Amino acid sequence: MQRDELADFLRRRRETIRPAEVGLAEGPRRRTAGLRREEVAMLAGMSVDYVVRLEQGRSSQPSTQLLGALARALRLSDDERDHLFHLAGHRPPPADEVARLARAGLIRMLDLLGDTPALVLSDLGEVLAQNRAAVLLTGDHTGFSGDRRYVVYRWFTDPAARAVCPPEEQEHQARQLVADLRAAVGRRSDDPTVAGLVDRLRATSADFRRLWAEHEVAVRRAARKTFLHPRVGRLLMDCETLVTPDQGQQLLVLTPADAEARERLELLRVLGIEEFPAAAHGTPGR
Repeated sequence: MQRDELADFLRRRRETIRPAEVGLAEGPRRRTAGLRREEVAMLAGMSVDYVVRLEQGRSSQPSTQLLGALARALRLSDDERDHLFHLAGHRPPPADEVARLARAGLIRMLDLLGDTPALVLSDLGEVLAQNRAAVLLTGDHTGFSGDRRYVVYRWFTDPAARAVCPPEEQEHQARQLVADLRAAVGRRSDDPTVAGLVDRLRATSADFRRLWAEHEVAVRRAARKTFLHPRVGRLLMDCETLVTPDQGQQLLVLTPADAEARERLELLRVLGIEEFPAAAHGTPGR
């Protein structure tokens, strides 16, 4: 671990980022160039003390999980992220793990969208990052592990995942999820991760088996979806999906489809995220 080089690199990257680039207010009394250490700590989900010790070259070796969080917080490019791992004495993440890190450019787009709910997803439907507005609308989807990382797996195995979707729309949503997974399987026919996910879903859910047997294929680009929110009620949202050139990641942007949804989304911003029910961990607008 190259403590001094790591400290210098983190400090310099922090000083190059303007607060507005990560969705923070500049503030009238800001004397620090770039982000404050406490802002980096907040964005990375770690203590301010640890960020200070990292920048002073006094820290223990950070884990790969912490490095990934720092890379996202500091909006590092792929090359910068790999350099960060090298300085900390770790090998950069292998290709399959890199695919699970939201691209820096997509993270910046989340920041720029501000009060518009937006999420970054993998091609298998794992939520890699989401802005605060998306957390308010759909709950935090970034903390799942195992197969529960995937929206399609939660949909077919956890009734709570379907609670945010009106009963009359659930069959359509299920078909969309399965058709999208079919398209991913076609692109990644030799990938054991995809094959294993399909096998486990077929073994677990009769509903999934029924829809999988129909062999529908569709990559979603745009849709209209109703969200049943436990605090503000029904919101009709337009869901626009932007796909990276290699089709490995997607930016999902959710905008109100009518005036009522706009008003309820604004109310949700005012209410904040206190006491957000666990049952709201359903499916985003995929």
